[in-house]
Amino acid sequence: MAATPTDLTAALVMTPVAPADWLVVLPPAWCILAGAVLLMARKSLHLQGVLAVPALAVLVLLDALLLAHVAANGPMTMVMGRWLPPFGIAFTADLTGVLFALAGAVVALAGAVHALTDIDGSGRRYGFYPFLLLLMAGVSGAFLTGDIFNLYVWFEVLLISSFGLITLGSEPRQIDGAIKYAFLNLIATTLFLITTGYLYGIFGTLNMADIATKAAAGRAELPLMTLAMLYLTAFGMKAAAFPVNFWLPASYHTPRIVVSALFAGLLTKVGIYALLRTLIMLFPVEREELSFVIALTGAATMLLGALGALGQNDIRRLLGYLVISGIGIMLAGLSLGSPGGTGGAIFYALHSMVVMTGLYMAAGLAGRLSGTFDLSRLGGLYARSALFSALSLVLFFAVSGLPPFSGFWPKVMVAKAAMDIGAWWLAAVVFLSGFLTTIAVGRVFLLAYWRPADGALAAEAIPASALLPLAVLTVLTVVFGLFPDALLSTIQLAAQGLADPRAYVGSVFPGGN
Repeated sequence: MAATPTDLTAALVMTPVAPADWLVVLPPAWCILAGAVLLMARKSLHLQGVLAVPALAVLVLLDALLLAHVAANGPMTMVMGRWLPPFGIAFTADLTGVLFALAGAVVALAGAVHALTDIDGSGRRYGFYPFLLLLMAGVSGAFLTGDIFNLYVWFEVLLISSFGLITLGSEPRQIDGAIKYAFLNLIATTLFLITTGYLYGIFGTLNMADIATKAAAGRAELPLMTLAMLYLTAFGMKAAAFPVNFWLPASYHTPRIVVSALFAGLLTKVGIYALLRTLIMLFPVEREELSFVIALTGAATMLLGALGALGQNDIRRLLGYLVISGIGIMLAGLSLGSPGGTGGAIFYALHSMVVMTGLYMAAGLAGRLSGTFDLSRLGGLYARSALFSALSLVLFFAVSGLPPFSGFWPKVMVAKAAMDIGAWWLAAVVFLSGFLTTIAVGRVFLLAYWRPADGALAAEAIPASALLPLAVLTVLTVVFGLFPDALLSTIQLAAQGLADPRAYVGSVFPGGN
């Protein structure tokens, strides 16, 4: 008697995978593959940069194609092993995730080009470029995963890579910075894992679309406020929010300057993305209940960062505090939860990824020309290179939120969203932090660039491979400041998709779950 065929249509994807669906998983898969190739070629130091830069250019192309596809067709999902969600691990790309992924890829490509002259043979021998590709695998995976446990896994991938990068060189100050960086991040990661285990015990699923649906249906009976508060704490630590942000200025000034640039552009933004994904999409009612707490945290983070920057003489430490101040603005947007607030947080995150990376690169070039990062000894940079000084000045204006650069629009969006609900105090803090930031970076320009040098500056010219990525990042902040319409419309759609995840859920469960 012939066996009856088993009907697998309820458990497995039976149709062939569409070619476009592979775009969802290609960014992290490509980074892992390229990182493995670079690791195998680690003894060929001359090949490291030659292979890494094109690999990251391909990553930018993949993310750009994915953004075009998602913008045209809506969120898209691919499941692993053909198992249907919630049992199969899902990669789900929506506008928010892909915008973050593309900005991260651009930052990584700029960092790889800058590293051609910043990372010496020792740094290449000990794995700078493989670590960078594996870091981008973790960053890309975190932005594109549709499974909250795999968000934790990708966090682990990027953290392990970042530990390798921050200790590159094994100098005492780097080890000291790595210990401070690792300690609080490991606490945050442990809290993240414990919370995710608690979440699984409540929902019986780790798929974010499934969680969003079940949370909306059973809100009255489930301890969602506890989950929201735990995730806020864990991701707040990773994003360097007040009062658990002391690890950032204590560690970001210790590694090679290109590593600091990559960290400033990427790592805290993954924490902000995770906050947006969990609190806006999964637990919106609980976010509303916590809105005042988040707003106070954002305001304190803004002011602490701006005031901390005013008190620094080391440019690298000063920039670390500016990273913190920007995190406060994103938290303010998150606390509001409105389209303007959420959109402002997304816009500011994308702006900060580009601008903070560029500012650290500019600081590295200033240190290379003068031999120091100490403002009391810096001077004469404008006389040395007017082009470099002009690029730096544009980035200073952008981080201050002055028009017509990219930092202006998200600050206006967050401030307007705050005033729309009568939170004038929050809007005032946004503007005050911008004013203090302007004073801080104006002090840097006057002392390091405009003031005559006390001694002789370095005789060599700035290498084109170091100046080119700085110029490209500066051009981006000018372009998106002068012509923000296309990006603004895309960001508004992304914010709407987070607040109303029906399209996201529909891409995971086409026939309903």
